[in-house]
Amino acid sequence: MQVYDGWILRYSAFYTHRTNCVEQIGASILPLEEKVPFCERIYDRWRTPCIFKISPITDPALDLLLDRRGYRIEHRVINMVAEINVCGVRKPPAAFIPLTIERRVSPSWIDGLFSLKGTSDPVHKKIVPGMYAAIPMDEIAVSARLPDGSAGASGLGILDRDFIGIYAIHVRESLRRRGLAEAILKTLLFEGARAGAKKAYLQVVADNAPAKALYRKTGFRSAYADWFRVGPF
Repeated sequence: MQVYDGWILRYSAFYTHRTNCVEQIGASILPLEEKVPFCERIYDRWRTPCIFKISPITDPALDLLLDRRGYRIEHRVINMVAEINVCGVRKPPAAFIPLTIERRVSPSWIDGLFSLKGTSDPVHKKIVPGMYAAIPMDEIAVSARLPDGSAGASGLGILDRDFIGIYAIHVRESLRRRGLAEAILKTLLFEGARAGAKKAYLQVVADNAPAKALYRKTGFRSAYADWFRVGPF
């Protein structure tokens, strides 16, 4: 990561939009017409697309400038929040596959995540474990494995003050619509509450209707939207 005049430039060999983008985190002094080309040169050197995260705190002039420069909108996400007591999770439901709960992300959990996401890029397999190892907060990693040892589902909670952030909920396609995602979500909320969390947050892709329905059913409400502007590459 590089901090640049109120912006942060993230690089992950384009593992995800969120981890490989420019995001405004504070006030800026330099003109946009100078800053955007600077970022483009950096990402060109990194050999990934130049991506800007647009959020409610982003200068609206930046979104307009990127549009004029040919940046297309990709990967709209909804940020959702909930009070854990509203979620009503007194005891997590039993899953039809036993769930494993770990207090740190393990190599086994990461291998399962790669399998569920179909991650095959050797660069991602090399750098992503280090990204998870660098998380400075306490974690709750949940996974489910089939009898043959293959990954069935995953989920990750990151404890952040009195929040738990919910990440990486993935379910193998053949196991979907059987309550496994709900069991993992509620397990994370339950374990987060046991660790002192009172609230939860997560991101969901805007067009993922089944996931949004699950989160609303559990007590989450939409807070704000983000989207990503992706430049020519």
